[in-house]
Amino acid sequence: MGPKTGSELGNFLRAHRARVTPAEAGLTAGPGLRRTPGLRREALATLAGVSIDYYTRLERGKETRPSPSVVDALARALLLDEREHEHLRDLAACAARPAPEPSSPPSRSVPSGIKLLLESLRPNPAHVVSRTMDVLACNPSGMRLFAGMEKWPITQRNVVRYVFLHPDAPDLFDDWDEQIRACVGRLRALAGTEPDAPDLADLVDELLSKSPEFARLWERYDVRAHTQGRKTFHHPDVGDLTLGYQSMQLEGTPGHRLVAYYAEPGTPEYDAMVLLDLAASEHASKPAADHRHRDPRIMRTEPRAGS
Repeated sequence: MGPKTGSELGNFLRAHRARVTPAEAGLTAGPGLRRTPGLRREALATLAGVSIDYYTRLERGKETRPSPSVVDALARALLLDEREHEHLRDLAACAARPAPEPSSPPSRSVPSGIKLLLESLRPNPAHVVSRTMDVLACNPSGMRLFAGMEKWPITQRNVVRYVFLHPDAPDLFDDWDEQIRACVGRLRALAGTEPDAPDLADLVDELLSKSPEFARLWERYDVRAHTQGRKTFHHPDVGDLTLGYQSMQLEGTPGHRLVAYYAEPGTPEYDAMVLLDLAASEHASKPAADHRHRDPRIMRTEPRAGS
């Protein structure tokens, strides 16, 4: 999955330095052709008020204890937004700590009360996902909303894997490009503070090997993720529908979140949700298909045309 601990801080700084132009930083570009995009190390060090030697050591992972004031100065120089600034603080704190012992994958268990809550939300699609976005529990339409995911083995059902590797995902999501960026951003945020997490490492290694889009976005070190808003689906069962959604952290769990979708009663979107719930219920009532001999790599491995 790439470099760990202190170098995660350096990788983040390097990736974001490459995205800030001299003009954006209020500097006049020097003469000659730039070999690399973004700010030079010398320019960023000057803007942040640190020596070039110190900043170089930060990028190379040899300096792992920047003070809070240095972190804040770097965030300003890199034009980071609030979420990125907070992530930089997390990276600095993580780099300063001794390397943790390898951890076990967190529990995938979902309390029975949460499962009852999912059922009570019908016809609104809803599901519970792990910190790496494995689908751990759902109501019927919460699974059916991601068309085709129900055909995958239970252990393969993961939102990030779906948006990058399922052949129907680019057509299902109206803003597929934004969906994949948000998914990578969530995983990147986790990788910054728990780079050795086994559940994360396995998923990232798989996606790096199978999806050129994922590999490209992974190197950008974006950490933005969406917790609410609206999504438009071009669904094969019920047609086009735009739903609001809300993601909620479940306290007392190892990073699990409940994601629910909604529409105003009496609207075409609400009627489409009802139809989706009915279709999903009918599908669930049929005998389950035997996935034991299914190749789990029911996945797209080529980049999307035009991306």
